[in-house]
Amino acid sequence: MLTVGESQNVDTGCSFIPDWVRMDPVLKTISDIIDKHPEVLDLVRSDLTRGLKNPRAGRKGLPPSQVLRSIILMRYKDYSFRELRDRINNDITFRQFTRFNEQKVPNHRAFNEAHNRLTSKTMRAINNLIVEGARALGLEDGKKLRGDTTVAETDIHYPTDASLLSDTVRVVTRLVRRLIEKVEVPVEGFRDRTKSARRRMQEIQRMSPKKREKQQAKKYKELINTTTSVVESARSALQQTQNALGEGPTGRLAIDGIRDKISHFCALGDKVIDQARRRVFENETVPPKEKIYSIFDPHTDLIIRGKARTPMEFGHKILLCETAIGLVTQYEVLDGNPSDESHVEPILKRHRQTFEHAPETSSFDRGFFSETNVKACRDNGVKLPCIPQRGGKRTPQREAYEKSPEFKEGQRFRAGIEGTISVLFRGRGMKRCLAEGRERFEVFVGSAVLTNNLMRIAELLNKRATRKRKTVRRKVNAGVLSRSRLQ
Repeated sequence: MLTVGESQNVDTGCSFIPDWVRMDPVLKTISDIIDKHPEVLDLVRSDLTRGLKNPRAGRKGLPPSQVLRSIILMRYKDYSFRELRDRINNDITFRQFTRFNEQKVPNHRAFNEAHNRLTSKTMRAINNLIVEGARALGLEDGKKLRGDTTVAETDIHYPTDASLLSDTVRVVTRLVRRLIEKVEVPVEGFRDRTKSARRRMQEIQRMSPKKREKQQAKKYKELINTTTSVVESARSALQQTQNALGEGPTGRLAIDGIRDKISHFCALGDKVIDQARRRVFENETVPPKEKIYSIFDPHTDLIIRGKARTPMEFGHKILLCETAIGLVTQYEVLDGNPSDESHVEPILKRHRQTFEHAPETSSFDRGFFSETNVKACRDNGVKLPCIPQRGGKRTPQREAYEKSPEFKEGQRFRAGIEGTISVLFRGRGMKRCLAEGRERFEVFVGSAVLTNNLMRIAELLNKRATRKRKTVRRKVNAGVLSRSRLQ
């Protein structure tokens, strides 16, 4: 359970830091929370040592405290890994916060490798501890709840079948050439078709609507044939090099790693070829679940939410739930593009598990509306379910309810989560995830939510401490308390 000693100073071990140097009050309070709760660091340590036969052997990596603090600072300032390393190296207070102090700050790759060891399960567990801590400190009672969904993008270019086919040729060719450089046996029958594939892709993309009707099928046939030839030749190269050993003790491991990547991208290439053939030659509408939108991030979903500026988004839909103080108590990276109305009952169930009671007010937008959800809110003990009706003619009772002051106040409360989403996107960098893989995406979202929650708790604790000092000072001036209470 999280607690913070507001008046207790924590020894940072920074003997070289002058007394006049003061850390950012928000970072200072976050640092106090981490210092006083080693169970949070134990969760990080379990990730860093995961899969290691002897964690004490080999080169020393970053300790759990520095890993957790650096990822919080990274999201707090929305830094890249290079910026994070440079800022810690050059800012004395950031050294103090991340506990590098007088140590040499490692290369940005060390931060990247350490952060890649973290799991989404650990980030969720730490977030749960933070929420429980806010409740224990009396900052949050869970009487109000608001929720919404948004979309965080993956780091991909706009996907077309032509660009995906060209990407497949380019990546597979590059990997096969790398394999040929490392093996000692000759590889025959593989041709570099990268330029040819790129030309066909560019010709398709530059076609006018009139030319597209006459020439698109021909150009796509050439591009598909090229991609198919490259994929088949790559598999032939794998057969020819299956017994290659390579140079040095790690030669075989390096070759096996390249071979695994070639097999992976060839399998994705087969899916890209299939969806292009079905769409172009069979005039079939390929379902979104069967499509691939990137060979680098194949977990990417197509999200269509009916937004005028962004009719289509490529990434993952994220469910966020927030309490009255701006604490994100629930977050979830969703699969596909499920309807918002399917989330209300699970949200209420998780809220009851966290706070041991249902919220008195639950506010959502009209996308969450259904008669079943309104009834579920009532059955779960929600006194004021604020979900506007979506479509259809309202009954007189429903219209009167939505015009009531209580319902309007609940909807004004719901609008606050839009501000939190904006802060997560603009301030914590959650708009676009640059890391590859679904697991890294979930860690990315979890770290942004964790940092935002810690900042919110720190701000509230600092305000509480300020109010307490003002109260003591007022009583001292009135002669009720001695001046020693101000020390």
